[in-house]
Amino acid sequence: MNASEPRTLLAVGETMAMIVPSEFTSVVDAATFLVEAGGAESNVATHVASTGHQAVWFSRLGGDPLGHRVAQQLRSRGVDVSTVSWDDARPTGVYVKNPGAGVTYYRRGSAASALSRSDADDIDLAGVDVLHVSGITAAISDTARAFLEQLMRRARTAGVRISFDVNHRLPLWDATTAAPVLLALAQQADTVFTGRDEAEALWATATADDVRALLPDVDELVVKDGDVGATVFTGQERTFVPALVLDVLEPVGAGDAFAGGYLAALLSNAPTRDRLAAGHAFAARTLMSLTDTVEGSYA
Repeated sequence: MNASEPRTLLAVGETMAMIVPSEFTSVVDAATFLVEAGGAESNVATHVASTGHQAVWFSRLGGDPLGHRVAQQLRSRGVDVSTVSWDDARPTGVYVKNPGAGVTYYRRGSAASALSRSDADDIDLAGVDVLHVSGITAAISDTARAFLEQLMRRARTAGVRISFDVNHRLPLWDATTAAPVLLALAQQADTVFTGRDEAEALWATATADDVRALLPDVDELVVKDGDVGATVFTGQERTFVPALVLDVLEPVGAGDAFAGGYLAALLSNAPTRDRLAAGHAFAARTLMSLTDTVEGSYA
């Protein structure tokens, strides 16, 4: 396939209404706030769409004003939200970003937590080149975990490349509970993203090479190491590209940006080193922003 020909990424997982101060100050002291769409998988879709590839996002949203705002924002950023499932009985999840001090979730009982195997069976995988999912979906409810496992099985059967970001979220489940579930999911994927420190907390793997030893059969394993850089293992190949040096405003969302840049380059058939460079470039832009994504094209 020609590298310039648009290809399709399907990103699946919960997106919430993200509330964040419009300036770098605490939630307690802020006078004005932004209400943005925020979710790991839709963030990736937004970044991929910005490069000219086709990006589709699926999840469940509450049939409330926040849900419609989320869908409207993603649509305005070039993401196809036409297959979203609307739930009039459950709300859209919310999270509050406190700049420099982390986030607080309000997502229990959300529309996305009701995702189930039947939702996975209804997803159309025709024409999808890459399915992108994350471990967050497995954490939000038992039915959502079953949904994720079923969708990954269907994608593997259909020959769709599976991209999986480990994305362990400690507020959702502890490392002891999460570790075996996330490892099993990673073993089913073709491309896996994880942070070196995240992997160490989950699986006691101290180095990128240790992570590779734990996941030797993953076709493409990406281990990110913060401001040090990122390493990709493909077969017997090992490729490292250092991170960019910059002043960080807010780190939340940078991992999604890295995955988005990397996957956009993958869809363009770029070499491994260029995929890593694209991941770092996308992450850098987000690290200098208060929101999870940055307006405008990366092309």
